[in-house]
Amino acid sequence: MEERLLQLKNPFEMGEALGIGNKTLKVAERFTRAFIANSMKQSEAPYLEEALSRKAVVLEYAREKRPAAKRKSKGGKGLSAGAKRRLKVFDIKPEHQRYELFLPLNDLWKQYILSICNGLRPGSSPQLVQQKLLKADFHGAVLTVVRSKCPSYVGTTGILVQEFKHIFKIITKEDRLKVIPKKNSVFAVEVNGFVSHIYGSKFQFRASERSVKKFKVKGSIDL
Repeated sequence: MEERLLQLKNPFEMGEALGIGNKTLKVAERFTRAFIANSMKQSEAPYLEEALSRKAVVLEYAREKRPAAKRKSKGGKGLSAGAKRRLKVFDIKPEHQRYELFLPLNDLWKQYILSICNGLRPGSSPQLVQQKLLKADFHGAVLTVVRSKCPSYVGTTGILVQEFKHIFKIITKEDRLKVIPKKNSVFAVEVNGFVSHIYGSKFQFRASERSVKKFKVKGSIDL
């Protein structure tokens, strides 16, 4: 029988030899059950129905594709520096360039500085206060230009309304907005009688960058 099966090349002929040729569905089902029962051990016979009921299930999951517009909007970047300048994002309108409008900001800044410097008492360590001021935010502080390579800047006093990496924007008591470069300038800030000097050439950082920067003490500072 086995030799005859090996000689049969046509699969239909092989099926007829095994008794599973062109049969109906019920006959094929009876043959399958009998074949599996004969192939299984006697101890596995009770699990015949369970084995026949098993089906291969392919689990597929396809993530829903988002529209291209939404994908771009989620991963898109903000405005560039050039775009912000063109849109005048940082420009202060002329009607808002008034010294008295920023006096409440100055009061808030004084409270802020006193809190981080532990009150600026007479016995406070100048070095400790200086370290605190190096990392502080100066928006609202009253700054005075005490030294500069450009003589026209010297003596300018006003409330700091905007700080950028290379410049301070201050509003004077005459309601004039002044743009003072940090480089080659020295600024004085006074709080409760304590006067500190800011060397702009060593202060060319954004406020957010300065708050985490580690400053090194140097022997000499030049304009």
